[in-house]
Amino acid sequence: MTTFVLFITVFLACAVEAVEAVTIVLAAGTSRHWGSAIQGTAAALVVLTVIVAALGPAIGLLPLSALRLVVGALLLVFGLQWLRKAVLRGSGYKALHDETEAYAKEIAAAQAAGAGGRGVVRDWYAFTLSFKGVFLEGLEVAFIVVTFGNNQRDIPTAVLGAAAAVLAVTGVGLAVRAPLARVPENTMKFAVGTMLTAFGVFWSAEGAGATWPGSDAALLVLVPAVALLALGYTALLRRTGAPTTRPAAPAASAPVEGTR
Repeated sequence: MTTFVLFITVFLACAVEAVEAVTIVLAAGTSRHWGSAIQGTAAALVVLTVIVAALGPAIGLLPLSALRLVVGALLLVFGLQWLRKAVLRGSGYKALHDETEAYAKEIAAAQAAGAGGRGVVRDWYAFTLSFKGVFLEGLEVAFIVVTFGNNQRDIPTAVLGAAAAVLAVTGVGLAVRAPLARVPENTMKFAVGTMLTAFGVFWSAEGAGATWPGSDAALLVLVPAVALLALGYTALLRRTGAPTTRPAAPAASAPVEGTR
């Protein structure tokens, strides 16, 4: 895998997770208290940094063959899960993910929650909401960075791709102060699911002792093959007469100071 491919793969995968995390933080900040939301975000980032600092070197100590076998299997779990959801959404069996609806639900829940702080945190609900959102989505980002970076022996490029994705999504979110509803998330998840699945097959086979024709060049065939297979399943499911499933309209909520 070239440095550019590694960067793009990590960037796209982390951007999907960043969209969901930023939506949660925006809801906490605009409906409750920005200072507490930022504190929760910062606390989650500190915890994630410690986890990556501890996990990265530990994984790097594994023999390359064992590392690729384990990581390949884990990538298959993540990739097939994302690809399955993308196929079901694309064929109409599952509602498309709507960040506007998710944002409205978070706003409604935040408005209904009780007020109160703890210590230096003025609004505990905004703090915990932001912390949980950033931490849970960040764990997947950390997994992607550590596994891809260690497999290619290029942690800096993986970190750079993740940082670029988080900064880009955060910048857009803060600029518009609104959910990133225009991001084609299902398309991104389809692309990322395809790449994770293809890399999972590639690395797990190498870890088991198989040799791919053309070495890394085999990915140029494997990635399109996985994509075509998923597209074929999507078309097949559409022809079976799946009910058209559309996301429900966002729940109405009272205007909140600071929202768009």
